[in-house]
Parts: sequence; C-alpha cells; structure tokens
Amino acid sequence: MTTVTTRVVLDEPPERQRATLLDWLTTTNHKRIGILYIITTFFFFGVGGIEAVLMRTELARPGLQFLSKQAYNEIFTMHGLTMILLFVTSMGLGLANYFVPIQVGAPDMAFPRLNMLSFWLFVAGGITIYLSFVAPHGAPATGWTFYPPLSDIRGSPGPGVDMVLMGLLLTSMSSIMTAINIIATAFFLRAPGMTMWRLPLFTWNMVITSLMVLVAFPPFATFIALLFMDRHFGAHFFDPSHGGSAVLPQHLFWFFGHPEVYITILPFFGVITEIIPVFSRKPLFGYAGMVLASMSIAALSMTVWAHHMFTTGAVLNPFFSIMSFLIAVPTGVKFFNWIGTMWRGSIRLAPPMLFSLGFMSNFLIGGITGVMVAAPPFDYQAQDTYFLVGHFHYVMAGGALFGVLAAFYYWFPKVFGWMLHRRIGYWVFALQFVGFNMAIFPMHVLGLRGMQRRVADYASNLGYNTPNLVSTIGTYLIAAGTILFLVDVWLAFRRKEPAGDNPWDGHTLEWSTSSPPPEHNFHWLPPIRSERPTFDWVHRDDPRVLEATHRGGMKGDS
Repeated sequence: MTTVTTRVVLDEPPERQRATLLDWLTTTNHKRIGILYIITTFFFFGVGGIEAVLMRTELARPGLQFLSKQAYNEIFTMHGLTMILLFVTSMGLGLANYFVPIQVGAPDMAFPRLNMLSFWLFVAGGITIYLSFVAPHGAPATGWTFYPPLSDIRGSPGPGVDMVLMGLLLTSMSSIMTAINIIATAFFLRAPGMTMWRLPLFTWNMVITSLMVLVAFPPFATFIALLFMDRHFGAHFFDPSHGGSAVLPQHLFWFFGHPEVYITILPFFGVITEIIPVFSRKPLFGYAGMVLASMSIAALSMTVWAHHMFTTGAVLNPFFSIMSFLIAVPTGVKFFNWIGTMWRGSIRLAPPMLFSLGFMSNFLIGGITGVMVAAPPFDYQAQDTYFLVGHFHYVMAGGALFGVLAAFYYWFPKVFGWMLHRRIGYWVFALQFVGFNMAIFPMHVLGLRGMQRRVADYASNLGYNTPNLVSTIGTYLIAAGTILFLVDVWLAFRRKEPAGDNPWDGHTLEWSTSSPPPEHNFHWLPPIRSERPTFDWVHRDDPRVLEATHRGGMKGDS
C-alpha cells in the first residue's frame, strides 16, 4: 500500500522571537490564550485552596478558633464559587483552547478575537467577584447557591452580592463565547480526513460540553437577572409574600447547577480517555460507545436537576429519582471501556496514568454515593448533612482535580517542551491521593452521624471531633501535594530536560508537531485514516498497523 505523503500547511519563520508582555496581553493566538487560561484558573485554585485550609483549620476541633461565623460563611461561599466556576469549569475551557485546534489539525480557533474577549471577560469576572471582600458588609455569606431570602436585599444588604452576581454574569458570558468557538472550530476547521468519527475523545467531550454550556448557562443568567431585579427594583420574583415563588430560584439554579457538574467533569473524562490507551499501549476499547455515552450523559443531565429538591415537596420525586439512577448507566459504560482498554495491556505507571487511575477510583466513590442520594428515602436523611459534602467533593474535586493533574503531566511536555520529574510526580500523586481521601471520606461519616453542613462550629460530645481532625490533616496533605507540584514545574524550567515531540508515543495529532508547537501549529500533517493518526504514522511500517489503518481508511472514506 502506498502511503500518502504529508502536506505543508503554513510556513514558519526559522526562529521565533520571545514574546513581550504586551504580546501576551493582546494575543489572539489560541495557545497563548490557553496558557493564560490555565495559569489564571490555577491561581484561583490556589485562592480556593487557601479558603479550604482556613475552613478545615476552623473545623479541626470544636469551638470557634479564629473565624467568626460571618467570616466562615463568606469564605464558604467564595470557596464554592471559586472552585466550581473559576477553577474547574474554566480549566477545562483553557485546555480546550490550547488543544482542540491542534487535535483537529487547525491553525487556530475559529474566532480568534472572540477568544481573546472571552478570556478577558473571565478575568474581569473573577476580579469583580473577589473585590466583594472589600465592599461594605463584605463578601456574600449566602452559600454558593444564592438562595433567597439569604441573598435578597434584607438578608444581604451590602453590595457584595451584587458584585458577585455581576462577576458571575461576566464569567457566564465568557463560557458561552468559548463554547461557541469550540463548536465552530471542531465542526468547520477540521483537517482533510478528520471526520467527526475520527475526532479525539477530548475534542468530542469538549464539543458535547460546549453544547451543554449553551443550554445550561442562560437559565443561570436568568436567575442572576431576576435576583438582581428583586434586590433593587422590587420585582418580587422570589418573594412569596408578594406572589413570587420560593421554589423558582431552586429550579433556575439547579437546571444550571446539575448540568454544571457534567460540564466540569466531561472535559476530564476526555483527558482520561486520551491517556489510558497511550499508557496501556492499546487502542481505545469502544470508541463509538465512549462518544455515545458522553452524549447520553449530556442529554440525561438536563433531566435530573430536581433531585436536589426532593425535600421541597414541589417536584415529582419518582421521576427525578429514576432519571438520576439512569444517568449512572452511560458513566458505567465509560468505566467498562476504560477497564477494557487496560485489560491485557502493557501498562506504564507514569504520573499521567497514576492520576488517571486516581480519577477513576475517586469518581467511582462519588458515583456510588450519588446513586445512594438519588433514592429519596436516603436523601431525606442525608439532606443538608456532610454526607452530601463528601459526595459532591468526590465527584467534583476527586474527579476534576485528578483529571487536571493528569492533563498537566500528560501535556506539559507538549506545551513547554520540557519534562516534569517522574519521581516528584509519584510523590505528588501519593500526597494528593492519600490527602484527598483523608480529607473527604470522613465527611460521609460525619453526615451519617448527623453533622450539618454550612456550620462553623459543633458540640464536642456528638462524635464529630476525630473525623473533623482527620479531614483537616488530609486537607494539609493536599496543600503539600499542590506545593510540591508547583516545585516540580519550577524545577522543570530550571533543568530544561528536552521532552521531544512525542515522549509518550501518543496517538493524536498534537504529538505529530513540535514541542512546543509552532505559531500555526503544524508544518505538516500525517495522513488521517483513523482516530490515531500520529500513532499510525509513527508505526506505519508495522504490518498490523498498516492493516488496521487500511481498514479504517476504507471505512472512513466510503
């Protein structure tokens, strides 16, 4: 069989000049914007982590140690907003900014200037949210759900709530713009041969995530707008004493909030699905099943929002319970395919693979406890206890945090051209995995013993002391692991150990270009005859690869 020769895409100057600060601040290049996103979101992760350490230090033993109840509630509110909207959601969009164009063989995002605008709206939103700390009456103490009457003008008279609402509106606009850009890039800028059924799974998951953003974020913006009008214009949308509805804000918030769980986690499903085949030295088991499972999760996530409202008495509990059970099925398909990919593979336990396995184990625990609280009888007992805090963190933090670190260790050589230290990566994983489970698993015990969430203090005779102390120690280990990771990054730039273009023997197109990629991503592209074009090209002399590529080309071209 004759292999099609590669083609020139764009010429690149022989030497790239070092970018100035002004170049970075005004850039429309998707790779620089992706790096800016990642750095900014990791900064917010650090801020949210400090807030977590402050809360867990306060809860390490009974009594108020150094935080007042008001300060605790402010920190609690800002921690939730920061980790969910300023870190996890935006980290996925940042990774997509960098890698989606490269994975589809495009020179940039479809709308580069819109891409720049979306990033700076995100920055403006984050700054506006945190400026609420210096506003009269301080930052909001409402909880990250902003339920009235805590968030109305009587419950929160200062401008702090308004500042956060405006900041959230800016970040929502940023996410919607980025989602449009990702969809347009994946649909219209694919390289010849890159059919939709050859897209890398990370790109597929980002396309599906972007579609969810377009559906879920407008109701959230509506909630923000109605709450603002209630606060300042006497609209009374959420005030039952004037004909409003006390349940409506929960419907609007959770119609956004539950799909948001999957908006945060689907990108990292994609990351894990990229990593496991590479480090198992096998093709992905069930490519089509993975895509269809992601689509099913996206569709079903729009039908389960009211399982957060079982105890309100205002929703049909059996329907939302059934839907909540049903959404576990496509997630189980993903686990089955991941395990099927690893089965009888030649597994390399490099740091990206370890973090992927940590992701799977943590998310599995979160999924099991999610099925438990999807049953209304159990949910009635667990409502507003630390059991729900534990479940939520196993899904959001145990999944997303380990997905983020897996992505960092996997793609850092491609982005910067240097290798992170393998042994330090093992220590980072050990600290994060042990620390995370020490910090979060005791929360289930606390919930079953009756400890209520959103409280700054507890009595000393209720059996809460030891689990809270263990949880606090685990939080310190997570902080230590994060600091060690930053040390690893710093050492990588000091040692400058060259990574090469394809240090992991990767499968997708980003591994066929240089590390870091040139200005317009590619000087050439390998022929795309399957969902593993780089692997097919590197191993083109292997008869088994030739046969599989020929079959894939015949099927894809037909």
